[in-house]
Amino acid sequence: MKPVIALVGRPNVGKSTLFNRLTRSRDALVADQPGLTRDRQFGEGRLGGRDYIVVDTGGLSDEEVGLDSLMANQSWLAVQQADAVLFMVDGREGLTGGDEAIAARLRTAGKHVMVIVNKAEGMAPEMVSAEFHALGLGAPYAVSAAHGDGVRALVDEVLESLPEPEPEPAPAEEAEQGIKIAIVGRPNVGKSTLLNRILGEERVVAFDQPGTTRDAIHVPFERDGQRYTLIDTAGVRRRARVTEAIEKFSIIKTLKAIEDAHVVIMVLDAHEGISEQDAGLLGFVMDAGRALVVAVNKWDGLERDARDRIRRELELKLPFADFAKMHFISALHGTGVGDLFGSVRRAYTSAMRKFSTPELTRLLESLVSAHQPPMVRGRRIKLRYAHQGGQNPPLIVIHGNQTERVPDAYRRYLMNAFRKHFKLQGTPVRIEFKTGKNPYEGRRNTLTPRQEAKRKRMMRHHKKN
Repeated sequence: MKPVIALVGRPNVGKSTLFNRLTRSRDALVADQPGLTRDRQFGEGRLGGRDYIVVDTGGLSDEEVGLDSLMANQSWLAVQQADAVLFMVDGREGLTGGDEAIAARLRTAGKHVMVIVNKAEGMAPEMVSAEFHALGLGAPYAVSAAHGDGVRALVDEVLESLPEPEPEPAPAEEAEQGIKIAIVGRPNVGKSTLLNRILGEERVVAFDQPGTTRDAIHVPFERDGQRYTLIDTAGVRRRARVTEAIEKFSIIKTLKAIEDAHVVIMVLDAHEGISEQDAGLLGFVMDAGRALVVAVNKWDGLERDARDRIRRELELKLPFADFAKMHFISALHGTGVGDLFGSVRRAYTSAMRKFSTPELTRLLESLVSAHQPPMVRGRRIKLRYAHQGGQNPPLIVIHGNQTERVPDAYRRYLMNAFRKHFKLQGTPVRIEFKTGKNPYEGRRNTLTPRQEAKRKRMMRHHKKN
């Protein structure tokens, strides 16, 4: 599993700025596509040698930190479930009573906590950090999230302090688990009801109450000769404990379930429409590159006008997930649930598909011929050949020159064209560009005919491979 880094602190200390710095795009999917929410509180990142998940918990005010209920809110859940906590303070404002109150709670959390003194640009690190030693959480670490000063070294230090990642499961163990499906969605959209309907028994206790999440659980089963493992993030509370206080929605369990899955079934509530949290979860699925099936639940009983309105809303708010098959179901009554598995299998097959270098390169040449990349400073971007760099999702690596200048619109053109040509359903496609320096550039006019022939042979070989 990827480690989880939680950002906590008072408002306006720079948590969101550091979050954006840590989760910057890695030539991944559709970070610039319209409709994908930019104001997410969780995402993937890779500044150091390992992938990680980062969670921005929102600001804790002086009033909030003095309340007994603080430990039950989403910020504290993030602290409880994180592998590392970055406690951010404002180096220009100095130590405040709010900082001291938050630190007092963090000291009892039993977590690896680092004090991050932000807004330290142009200031001596020792001077700006000095007073924050009083928080009793170890040596403070001075950074500038806005300018990036010290952020890369900070990430390296955080990741080095965490346990090494567990080894990948053996092929036999992976085959035993079959297709791993994560059922995710907001509280009370019907995730546990859907899982129970799929299994045909009450393996997971479901309640008509939001927020009953405690842990993600793995449920193996077999259907039509295919093995599956369902990863459910809801409904593990026992019936005898229903009267207890309802805990908050735990987003980190959901993020880890997504990371662990081959295919994600995103459950939406037809009666409530698409919320920011829905869009945020879908955005994380996209960032993680997971295959996706969308299940719009509680469809039974809706009037035709309501159904038409919901369909329009889905098209308007989720254009970035147009590759995913959408099902309109009733988990409670079973309507449409059986159809999910055909889409899950197709999505898994598409996500794990292998392509040869010649077929990818031929398709690339055809796409470039039909629609040339733009000119940059009077020079044409050239894309020469392509090969596969990975699966789940399919990663296509394209080599050429000036590839760092390929516009996002042209990247999307290639992604959509590759997906359409290979009839990939339910999986995103990643495109990664690499620029290779031509060793003969600038020397063509000085080469002898024999040298020129050798140069051409080497270029053909390079293009072929």
